[in-house]
Amino acid sequence: MSQMFEFSSYHILLVALGALILLSHWVPRYFSGREPASSALLMSGGVALSFLMPDLADWLSPLNANKLWEVSTELCVIIGLFGVGLSIDNITAKGKWRSTVRLLLILMPATMLLTILAGTLLVGLALPAAVLLSAVIAPTDPVLAKDVQVGPPSQGKEHPVRFALTTEAGLNDGLAFPFVYLGITMIAAGTLSSDLLMEWVARDVLYKIVVGVIVGIVLGKMLGHIVFRLPRNNPLSETQADILALTGIVLTYGAAELAEGYGFIAVFVAGAMLRQQSAEDKFHGRLYSFIQALEHTLTAILLIGLGAVMPGVLADLKFEYVLLVILLIFVVRPVVGWLALSGTGLNGRQKFVTAAYGIKGIGSVYYLAYAQSHLPDFEGLKALWTITVLLIFSSTIIHGLSAGFALSRATERDVK
Repeated sequence: MSQMFEFSSYHILLVALGALILLSHWVPRYFSGREPASSALLMSGGVALSFLMPDLADWLSPLNANKLWEVSTELCVIIGLFGVGLSIDNITAKGKWRSTVRLLLILMPATMLLTILAGTLLVGLALPAAVLLSAVIAPTDPVLAKDVQVGPPSQGKEHPVRFALTTEAGLNDGLAFPFVYLGITMIAAGTLSSDLLMEWVARDVLYKIVVGVIVGIVLGKMLGHIVFRLPRNNPLSETQADILALTGIVLTYGAAELAEGYGFIAVFVAGAMLRQQSAEDKFHGRLYSFIQALEHTLTAILLIGLGAVMPGVLADLKFEYVLLVILLIFVVRPVVGWLALSGTGLNGRQKFVTAAYGIKGIGSVYYLAYAQSHLPDFEGLKALWTITVLLIFSSTIIHGLSAGFALSRATERDVK
């Protein structure tokens, strides 16, 4: 007679995933009335899972399975970006973008420059690896930053702080991509000649950004026309075809990438363009809810996986890495952000929250996995993974657990 109870590792993993996701959302609600900040608990649960299933950490390690991480995080980010675009009720109000522009054009480049200096002088990275690191950790995360972003469509919670953090997260993923390419180019070439620099500016900065924006505008408007106007007497918006959200995401992202543009920018712009059409239609809310369900499911699995690889990735942790993460979270982002937001009309508390709450997450994992797929074994790769994973985990704890309280204090007089 065969053994009755055969504990398959696969089934143990399924039970563990289900239990961890349930507990990470239930425990915060048990102890607090706020919306659960589950990201830190999911990663911590992944760490615990790695000790229960030691082989899992080796199998999932980004050093061994970077393609798995690249594809899964890419899907998660584009779903999140489309949802962010879809959540913005009004993109044309006068003065709304002032803070966003400062965050993108002042804070992000300054943070990258300071990261390069710290990476070379403090950590001892070669300049090309430091450039890549600065690009990898530059974007704030559209997936994990829900506590600091605007609410669902038509909820009227577009306070300037939330609007700035939402639009920053929606755009800086794509705007960081040129610098990822710059880092890859520098590592591959060993230097950066004037010819390579000119090619990078023309192709990776100008062309790809412009194409991403154009594809997003065209397909976002086209999708809106199809959903809300064709056929005139029986439009798709009157159905329960929520799968159209996924259709819009993959269609837009794929088209932008085929045109050699930035798909991250395209999906955010497409979501924003779609939201502006038939703005009062309840179909927007249904699409957003469907996207949220997809995003939360995939994000939970990814965070548990990221926690599971932490013990292995952080095995080579150095004091310099910890110091760099502390500087980035507590000094560089808040101080530079505060200065960048001067003159925007935000009060002191609002400027601090907008400056400080640049939550790091899934996008950084994607960028580093993408770079690794192009350069499988470059000098400094392990150090970059260690710093990136440590930064994400620290951010999910520090920002994730405090964001709800901080935003509620900063937006007590939410405008509608």
